[in-house]
Amino acid sequence: MYSYIKGHLEEATPAYAVIDCGGVGYMLEITLNTYSQIKDLSEVKLMVHEVIREDAYLLMGFFTVAERDMFRLLISVNGVGAATARIMLSSLTVDELTRAILDQDVKRVQKVKGIGAKTAQRILLELRDKVDPYATVALDDTHSIAATNNNNTEEALSALVMLGFPKAASEKVLAKVGATNPGASVEELIKMALAHGI
Repeated sequence: MYSYIKGHLEEATPAYAVIDCGGVGYMLEITLNTYSQIKDLSEVKLMVHEVIREDAYLLMGFFTVAERDMFRLLISVNGVGAATARIMLSSLTVDELTRAILDQDVKRVQKVKGIGAKTAQRILLELRDKVDPYATVALDDTHSIAATNNNNTEEALSALVMLGFPKAASEKVLAKVGATNPGASVEELIKMALAHGI
């Protein structure tokens, strides 16, 4: 199973990206939010989710772990497939979708193309207790603090898990300290997480 693919961005469109990694070109289906983050880059690292169907083997690419996590939550809902989840994450940021779920804002979710009232209600009901209100950081039009600090946060999380701390609790604490300290190094993030208590 792939966790991420890192390499030279050969091609980027609003629908897919091609990354050259060791002489192999990987085509990943992406969201519009991911496209807006990578379109001007030459080297990229995309988080990967594999979709294996009878007729296709697809790689979905996401600029942040938070976006991939939200995608996985969405496809866990009965009746929501990979294509629908990708449309939702192209229409709303992770932060916007998280807020809609926490606020049980059916109208906001229904504005996404192809999402009817029943599907919107099912998504909100099933994910209400699964989204973490501290896991996302608000995005502006040009910069994502979460994305900038993503590599350090991932390394800090890996270190904490290897040290024996629960992954879910570590993610929550790192999200909090990362939001208030966007430029923190891996070591600083770990120290702050330990100071906050996991």
